Amino acid sequence: MWWGIGGALAASAVWAAAVLTVPSLINGDSTSGARSTAGFRVVDDLCATARLTTFGRLYPAPSGTPYHYTTRHRALEEMYCSQYRKKVGGDQDYYTLYLQVQLHHEVDPRPEFDAQRDGLTQRHYQVSPVPGLGDAAYVGYLDDPNGSDPSWHYLTQVLYVRKGGMTCYTSWSASYQDGRGTAPDREQVRTALLSDTRELLHALGGSV
Repeated sequence: MWWGIGGALAASAVWAAAVLTVPSLINGDSTSGARSTAGFRVVDDLCATARLTTFGRLYPAPSGTPYHYTTRHRALEEMYCSQYRKKVGGDQDYYTLYLQVQLHHEVDPRPEFDAQRDGLTQRHYQVSPVPGLGDAAYVGYLDDPNGSDPSWHYLTQVLYVRKGGMTCYTSWSASYQDGRGTAPDREQVRTALLSDTRELLHALGGSV
């Protein structure tokens, strides 16, 4: 009897130690715990860090003041930047760029990352994978005609990248009207998204 009690106590002690060192054993979630953020660092001004070399050649004239913020929390750190650009100073056409980088320290971002891809498909984006960028990456493109005036087209092209616990979102948007202008070159924009996002992630200290 005493042997049985002693064995049970020993087993309980081993289990308690395991729970303290491997918390996922208690909740059955093998993906819980700290995420690797793959060496990426947090900066106060993502707009200043993002050089946007390729987009800068396509749209060299900034319009207005870029907007940025950075938030810090032990579970999630987030950096954001948005800005408007033009081809020339007097141009009436604006091109909008959004950048967002999140460092997930306590949850696995993979399920939501995949859900965002499915969400783009449901919203009629043309989605294609990007091999060789991070752990996973995909580009989405949407040409959305105006409901009341189909001659107007609202274009959006987005890039999502995941590397460990880091997720990055880059977005470009513009508009044009049939007969009054030509659509921006889709492949040219895609190349700029890929090039400038790689450049940004390297500047944040990560390897993609």
